[in-house]
Amino acid sequence: MVVAVALFAIIMLVAVGALLSLVDANRKARALESVMNNLNVSLDSMVRAIRMGSHYNCRGTLIPDPGIGADCSSGGTLFSFAPYGADSSEQSERVVYEFQDGRLYRSKDGGLNSIAITAPEVLIEDMQFYTIGTVQGDVMQPKAVIVVKGSAEAENAKSRTTFYIQATAVQRVLDI
Repeated sequence: MVVAVALFAIIMLVAVGALLSLVDANRKARALESVMNNLNVSLDSMVRAIRMGSHYNCRGTLIPDPGIGADCSSGGTLFSFAPYGADSSEQSERVVYEFQDGRLYRSKDGGLNSIAITAPEVLIEDMQFYTIGTVQGDVMQPKAVIVVKGSAEAENAKSRTTFYIQATAVQRVLDI
């Protein structure tokens, strides 16, 4: 009887330990999913706004000269555009997205005041904006490509999850 009770106690101890480990792993996975959802919502919102915008520029916050364009095939860490419904000739109405200090920032006033749009748990290691087709009268529809590399860490997690994301936004207003 004593042997059976001791064996039962050992088996229950192992089973409870395994159950607690599974509960902890599930909690960390849900926290990491929440962090990644924050990044996905930020990128989806950014792509939607860029798709509806015009006058893309990844060289700076200024309005690009339509005759020269602002193609940026080598990439840049800053992207600006005129949002849908805004006066495209008004500098203060430009939306600016900028990668800085491991976070993504957005400004709705031409780059003067910006706010972080990614969670502090998301560490962006590299982010590049590429644009093509910004020269007025060319045969290519303006397109912006966003490439993000980074890692995310859930609260109380011992490891970071690495991610690579690429998103493309093609301007909706035809300019060809």
